[in-house]
Amino acid sequence: MQLKLEPSPEQIKAEKVYSQMGLTDEEFSRIEKILGRLPNYTEVGLFSVMWSEHCSYKNSKPILKKFPVTGPHVLQGPGEGAGVVDIGDNQAVVFKIESHNHPSAIEPYQGAATGVGGIIRDVFSMGARPIAILNSLRFGELKNARGKYLFEEVVAGIAGYGNCIGIPTVGGEIQFDACYEGNPLVNAMCVGILNHEDIKKGQAHGVGNTVMYVGAKTGRDGIHGATFASEELTEASEEKRPAVQVGDPFMEKLLLEACLEVIKSDALVGIQDMGAAGLTSSSAEMASKAGSGIEMNLDLVPQRETGMTPYEMMLSESQERMLLVVKNGREQEIIDIFKRYGLEAVAIGRVTDDKMLRLLHHGEVVAEVPADALSEDAPVYYKPSIEPAYYRTFQKMENRIPKVENIEETLLQLLQQPTIASKEWVYNQYDYMVRTNTVVAPGSDAAVVRIRGTRKALAMTTDCNSRYIYLDPETGGKIAVSEAARNIVCSGGEPLAITDCLNFGSPENPEIFWQLEKAADGISEACRVLKTPVISGNVSLYNETNDTAIYPTPVIGMVGLIQDLDHITTQQFKQPGDLIYLLGETKPEFGGSELQKLIYREIFGKSPLLDLDVEALYQEQILTAIRAGLVASCHDVSEGGVAVALSECIVGADGIGADVELQGEAVTQLFSESQSRFILSVKEENREQFERFVSAKLIGRVTAEPILQISVNNETVVKVEAEKIKKAWKGAIPCLLN
Repeated sequence: MQLKLEPSPEQIKAEKVYSQMGLTDEEFSRIEKILGRLPNYTEVGLFSVMWSEHCSYKNSKPILKKFPVTGPHVLQGPGEGAGVVDIGDNQAVVFKIESHNHPSAIEPYQGAATGVGGIIRDVFSMGARPIAILNSLRFGELKNARGKYLFEEVVAGIAGYGNCIGIPTVGGEIQFDACYEGNPLVNAMCVGILNHEDIKKGQAHGVGNTVMYVGAKTGRDGIHGATFASEELTEASEEKRPAVQVGDPFMEKLLLEACLEVIKSDALVGIQDMGAAGLTSSSAEMASKAGSGIEMNLDLVPQRETGMTPYEMMLSESQERMLLVVKNGREQEIIDIFKRYGLEAVAIGRVTDDKMLRLLHHGEVVAEVPADALSEDAPVYYKPSIEPAYYRTFQKMENRIPKVENIEETLLQLLQQPTIASKEWVYNQYDYMVRTNTVVAPGSDAAVVRIRGTRKALAMTTDCNSRYIYLDPETGGKIAVSEAARNIVCSGGEPLAITDCLNFGSPENPEIFWQLEKAADGISEACRVLKTPVISGNVSLYNETNDTAIYPTPVIGMVGLIQDLDHITTQQFKQPGDLIYLLGETKPEFGGSELQKLIYREIFGKSPLLDLDVEALYQEQILTAIRAGLVASCHDVSEGGVAVALSECIVGADGIGADVELQGEAVTQLFSESQSRFILSVKEENREQFERFVSAKLIGRVTAEPILQISVNNETVVKVEAEKIKKAWKGAIPCLLN
């Protein structure tokens, strides 16, 4: 095999080779200054991945500083593999969400699968056993072959990895909009549990301690994956196919069990997943966080391909690999544990006191750079931000009530919109009952997983309506956090904290940077009012195809604590005779709504308004009533308004219906997407007590007849069999795919 000669440091500078790796002229000059010399090819590679947006957050750091990241229960905020929150009894929940958007656009099955694998490693590298996986997905309309292919393959990839590794995929959300046509979003979230004493960090402490490589061998897959994730998708992106890694869930299952066993050993000093930027990020970050250095001999790195160069080994993003720091002299204990699982654990280096990342290959030093320079000293850019003209236009518009000819027909059409329709086709491919702790399966407001050996459970959700954020990023950001919290509260949980995945277009565009800035302001304010700090997350920028950006989509992953299994609440109506209440005020707010999109085929105007104090008050009222045992069912009113929410309360409940009476303008009452609203059902005997706790309005009753009947101003506008509703709602996605 003819080895390709790497360009010399002089050639790299003269021919601007660094620009092909995503570095600018200024950044290259900065590297020259840091090193006091010209960098060689491998060193340029190290800087290019570590200074990419994906690893350094160089364009988004000023924005991320806005987030509240501390709270009385936060044990670990942003900066490690995942965030950690105390849930009492010496236990903590660990969670994080991350994007795998660009790889999924190119190779949807493997892109989605390795997204799941990577987020699981982030959680167990903290010392936690993963107990649940969630996702948040965005696709174009299901109207053409490519859109359907991306959707089907991404879902298959998530199912393939999660089902094989034996962690239940319990929840998620999917939105379909034309703006995601060329750039789908695949965000994966993992939730784990640990005891406080088992919290581990990715830090390389202790001079002379051994650096160990464990897991799968290194290949040439995923090289420059971090850089690929930090640039716009174009026609040429297909050529980046080799940058997509291939996952092996069976290997990961062994790695997970071995790592959880190793974590109990006091021989372990630090552990980190080799995620984006592989061996480079794990070694540089572990050294930098500990204020130490690392020296590695790359000849010792397990390789599955011949003739790999230092550049290739350091930049590979092969899956199922971890980097460990182990007390000197105790390597054999670690090797023995991994051997029992049929895995390699190899000493490849040591911790030094000089703060350098030094790489040896064939007896020579092939790279020597300060660890902090890679991990901490990336340039930070304060990008220009301009309020878009479209936003000013939308803000001047009056709230227009869409004209609806036939209310019942419109309701059935809304139930068939893929964003609203049942996602059963998707989650039936996921094993959501494996490990038998899932109490509330996909399909309700939030998934619920019990904590073994206790009366407690965790409620978890992902949420974001990107149309609202496009219309008004700040208000939309508040809504995203509030809706996630509503989902948790409706399930009987108290929201604890969030993890976020900020999916936006190019930060080089001042209007898109403005969207990012404003959305972060909204998220921050909602987190402060609802007491849900940001404990982890991920930024995914450059989500554009041929200069067209996606809607700004900051996905919120939230976990809440259910104090007692008796408090678990679901959205389905329970029994005939129960009273139906609506909490919250309905106004003519249709900007970004499903009805607006259905009728006008576009979105415009103002997003719904949100008062965070009202939101917090209502959530508190509902949680108090649920804990007092007064609520039979609870469901938040979101896409499609009250009529859709009532339909969803009936669909999962066999043989019952509802008879509801509303007052006001019919289209507004039924289809407006005003915020901070909930549909609750309550037993007749609990009426008086419930009304003392919750300032909701009685609007009807659950009936023994499986029909949804809605009257507005004493005139019946909807009278439709539950079976017909179910058929429209459940059949929509399979029908579109066929």
